[in-house]
Amino acid sequence: MILNTGGRTDTVQYYTEWLLNRFSEGYVLSRNPLFPGKVTRYELTPDKVDCVVFCSKNYEPILPRLHEITDRFHTYFHYTITAYGKDVEPGVPEIEESIKTLIKLSEMVGRERVAWRYDPVLLTRDYTIERHLQTFEHMAGVLSSYIDRCIFSFVEIYKKVERNMPELIVMSVQDMDTLAQGLGSIAEKYGIFLQTCGMKGDFTRYGIHSSGCMTLDILGKANGIQFKNLKHKGARKGCNCIESRDIGAYDTCMNGCKYCYANQDPQKAFENYKDHDKTSALLLGRIRPEDTVSQGVQKSFQKDGKK
Repeated sequence: MILNTGGRTDTVQYYTEWLLNRFSEGYVLSRNPLFPGKVTRYELTPDKVDCVVFCSKNYEPILPRLHEITDRFHTYFHYTITAYGKDVEPGVPEIEESIKTLIKLSEMVGRERVAWRYDPVLLTRDYTIERHLQTFEHMAGVLSSYIDRCIFSFVEIYKKVERNMPELIVMSVQDMDTLAQGLGSIAEKYGIFLQTCGMKGDFTRYGIHSSGCMTLDILGKANGIQFKNLKHKGARKGCNCIESRDIGAYDTCMNGCKYCYANQDPQKAFENYKDHDKTSALLLGRIRPEDTVSQGVQKSFQKDGKK
């Protein structure tokens, strides 16, 4: 089983102690977002988890104790650093601070386990194509020696994104092509493997590889694991990732990013945080009398796995 700790929220930045407690106790409970009365239990032990995948915009809170996980589990880290400031990402550290933290993370776990995410790419009056390319080049020049690859995607304009960010400028096909060409050229200049994430469109002509940011090939090479040759179903259309189990919860990330897909309303995350208990097996609240708890299926993807 692949464990995803950061698909629904920034667990590392806001729920570090809870996450470490779960690994220490050896299990976690995850509430089904569509059927709240259904709760799944997952065993957090090396014989049940093939790889722990992280995704965060700030790893600083967990760095002092990260070894408690990396000493026992195979791991892979997605670190999102974009061109945006506090006007778009209120709870995210400044770019230079994030760069320093990524470097510290990379030196701890090895560059082969760190992917830099530059996504989503969006346009406003302030965040122009030129600004994206200038910022991306600055970051690429510093980070190229500390990352396994870079992953980007263009923003998907859902209704809640439109509501939270009315200043968004809808990208034209030409805008996307210009950005892709520029990002591809910069990545080639600094020797960075650049790929898309869950996107339509073929940008291979610019040296950009297709989607699939959490594949068994990536995780296997990063950790020296031999995985089975399995079909990657993905989480949505255009996604070529291997299936994983997420232990987070929606509407709990307090970064407040205007483009966020996981929060309906930025304020709701702060309200939900009041229900967080670092000693609970659930990210939010505790088991209720009406809940049904079932053991999650944890099949190994490793060639010689016996899980």
